[in-house]
Amino acid sequence: MSKARVAVLKVITNELSVTAAAELYGLSRRHLHRLLARYKEGGIDAVDPRSRRPHTPGNATNQQIRDLILELRLQLTKDGLDAGPLTIAWHLEQAGHQAPSTSTIRRILHEAGLITPEPRKRPRSSYRRFEASQPNECWQSDFTHWRLADGTDVEILNWLDDHSRYLLHCTAHAPVTGDIVVQTFLEACNTHGTPVSTLTDNGRVYTAEHGGGKNAFEYTLATLGIKQKNGSPNHPQTQGKVERFHQTEKRWLAGQPPAETLAELQAQLDRYRQIYNTQRPHRALNRRTPATAYTDLPKAKPANNLADNSAVEHHRLRYDRVDAWGKISLRRAGKMHHLGIGYAHRGTRILAIADTTTVTVINLATSQILSRHDIDPDKPYWRNKDRNPGRWPGLQP
Repeated sequence: MSKARVAVLKVITNELSVTAAAELYGLSRRHLHRLLARYKEGGIDAVDPRSRRPHTPGNATNQQIRDLILELRLQLTKDGLDAGPLTIAWHLEQAGHQAPSTSTIRRILHEAGLITPEPRKRPRSSYRRFEASQPNECWQSDFTHWRLADGTDVEILNWLDDHSRYLLHCTAHAPVTGDIVVQTFLEACNTHGTPVSTLTDNGRVYTAEHGGGKNAFEYTLATLGIKQKNGSPNHPQTQGKVERFHQTEKRWLAGQPPAETLAELQAQLDRYRQIYNTQRPHRALNRRTPATAYTDLPKAKPANNLADNSAVEHHRLRYDRVDAWGKISLRRAGKMHHLGIGYAHRGTRILAIADTTTVTVINLATSQILSRHDIDPDKPYWRNKDRNPGRWPGLQP
């Protein structure tokens, strides 16, 4: 029997006064009078301590928000996108709602049975994180395998900005080759500017160092003054951002209808790139989208890189091979133009750098200038105006 019951019984049986009972059982006289009033209304059971839980919690999440949380969880999961509490909170805020705390969202998902327990992972504090301080300071690249509807194996090549996780370029191929790596890299450069450095694994499409030579990608970076970095063999954690990105990309693709052709897969990748960059908050970016993080800071630029010379209005980079007649073709403003490089250079891999008035063609293997051409939109053929080609200023072969 509780001391509150004993004190009340002692008083109502006139064994003790209110003052004496309060002093003996450690209660205040006010509280003992309150207990006596309860006894008169509801009997001895009303004397027991009452629950302090509010009848209607003032901070309870309303049913509309709870329903939206569950709908977002199911829809995002169906779409193959991240559906964690942070992402759900971001989507609620974008829709104009006041999002509850992530712990509340997690509890609502738990109550609905929408969270599957996972094995404990290494604590985040045990990882050593590396992140470029500016956009274009470092680009990561890698390719991963995917299958078309008929089981055909294809490869998806990705270029990712290290600082912002911005997906710069994403293309499907069967398979990825060294020439494709150079072409896609230069396409990304034409759109976003050239990076200070690149970070890749040691695949032969990225480096031929272990074979005792250089490939087209290595020559391209050297010509443009871009630093090349390669991870340690059998250590994919070095390229952790792009490796982890592959999981996100494949989870989204798995939620789409299987692509019948390479063109259909490319259309899906184009749509995914838009969603990933602009409609998906990133936990590592403080819930910003990659597009926001990529544009928040000025872009880093390589030192002594003429393709990023601020005195020139625009540059376009083109990777090609001189044809059997000593020429290359270049499309400009919808018209095809032919550039005479020289019969002696047929078969040579070249890098063409075009500004607003001139196209300069460089031998990738030697960094030697092969030709210079004035841009004349009215003429289909642009001759080599440099009779005495020299070396590209300030660059090493």
